[in-house]
Amino acid sequence: QTDGFIANGFTTLDSVYSTDEVDDILRQISQVNTDREAFRKSSGLFAIRQFLKEVPGVSDTIFNNNLKTLLKELLGDRYFVVKSIYFDKTQTSNWYVSYHQDLTISVDQKLELDGFEFWTIKQNQFAVQPPLDILQNVLTIRIHLDETDENNGALKVIPKSHLKGIYRPETINWTIENEVSCNVSKGGIMLMKPLLLHSSGRTTNNKQRRVIHIEFSNQELPTQLNWAERINVNGQSRTHNKGIAKSLAGR
Repeated sequence: QTDGFIANGFTTLDSVYSTDEVDDILRQISQVNTDREAFRKSSGLFAIRQFLKEVPGVSDTIFNNNLKTLLKELLGDRYFVVKSIYFDKTQTSNWYVSYHQDLTISVDQKLELDGFEFWTIKQNQFAVQPPLDILQNVLTIRIHLDETDENNGALKVIPKSHLKGIYRPETINWTIENEVSCNVSKGGIMLMKPLLLHSSGRTTNNKQRRVIHIEFSNQELPTQLNWAERINVNGQSRTHNKGIAKSLAGR
């Protein structure tokens, strides 16, 4: 199935996590203090930004042998986390997201660098659109803690759209493109390239859609600029990684 991911920019895998592992993750989420700045709570949204740092106890369960084997196959030995978010989409915390690409990365400071543009700051964290090769090297994994289909917010994607560079949603040619719903079982995952055009509908069946969204890379940023949320899963250092990134460009 990883061949399908490389060709289409996405795939889904079932049974990456057991029922006990999913229950353990949910238990730890339920025990955290949600009054912190990284938590967003309203009638229309519940999310935890910098999830792995806010809920560190989940890491051993999330990085089980199944996931680590998959990450090694796709990214080699020297991958690291660059972003993690938890989303809870329910009937009362429910939103629609139109087609888009994930075009920004989180970094530790604002610098004048060629190819880095559209700087923003949110919750004391800088975001920027980097050169295309950096985006092409990011791998997104979405861990599904509930059964998810088109009735409770499964992502809809346009296969192979990640191969077209910056692809503005208003220019989608629906005479040649097709839409796929990425239904995922509880304990399954979705793999996705950030440049893949994707959208998410509202929940219509009153069932939760709890997802952990984690982005990985094995590519270093220019000198003096760092990934803001970097977590070195395998204990590797930035210095040791310099210059040895294995590109996933075009996958």
